[in-house]
Amino acid sequence: MKKLFLLLLLFLSFGEVSAQKQIKAFESGEFLKFRVSYGVLNAGIATLQLSETTQNGIPVYHAKGVGYTTGVPKLFFKVYDDYQSYFEKGAVIPHRFIRKIDEGGYTKNQEGFFDYKQQQVLVKDYEKSTEKKYPIVKDVQDIVSAFYYLRKYPKLNELKKNESIEIDMFFDGEVFQFKLKYLGEETLKTAFGKVKAMKFRPYVMAGRVFKEQESLTVWVSADSNKVPLRIKASLAVGSLKADLEEYKGLVSNLSIIK
Repeated sequence: MKKLFLLLLLFLSFGEVSAQKQIKAFESGEFLKFRVSYGVLNAGIATLQLSETTQNGIPVYHAKGVGYTTGVPKLFFKVYDDYQSYFEKGAVIPHRFIRKIDEGGYTKNQEGFFDYKQQQVLVKDYEKSTEKKYPIVKDVQDIVSAFYYLRKYPKLNELKKNESIEIDMFFDGEVFQFKLKYLGEETLKTAFGKVKAMKFRPYVMAGRVFKEQESLTVWVSADSNKVPLRIKASLAVGSLKADLEEYKGLVSNLSIIK
């Protein structure tokens, strides 16, 4: 549940900044809700919502992602995660992130502030009452802003089968590389009907959030929204899956195949 929710944030969320300004894949008011299941069991809910505000006088989007366990799985492993990001409305440039998590008693309460002049991010840890600065690279994303950055990737529709996209992401005190391999198009049966989808395989550095050996697959709508429709993780025993259950505020109608 924990790993699948982190992956959801990457997509609920690709290129030159100037090119990104010309692409509108999302807008304020967008809301996405996913049902997470383990086999036949309902395992949890994940939501993402987007609003507008200002950060240091700059108009920004405020993205808030929440994930939590439900039903029987909640009795054995309770999860409530709150990830937030404040990023510029034109190009997706993160200015601030929030991470509040409780995963079976493992907790974090952090806030980060990006300083691009100094090429660093200041992370305040409210549980430990500490502050620490970490080096960053150009065009770095936090885990939530990365989801929206990827959806605006200017050459996404030009990808050929087996081509990959790579971005730098700051998470847990360091910058690591997140990679997506394009697997081709597929017609996906969803709760809303059949939808033409782009299929991806995500990879990260071994030993980070996900292991490269894990079999993870993501289906994203092939229309202008680039909304994640399904995320599936094949496990040693069974599989974990997240399906888009509800949405509103998309920039265009979801392209349903009649």
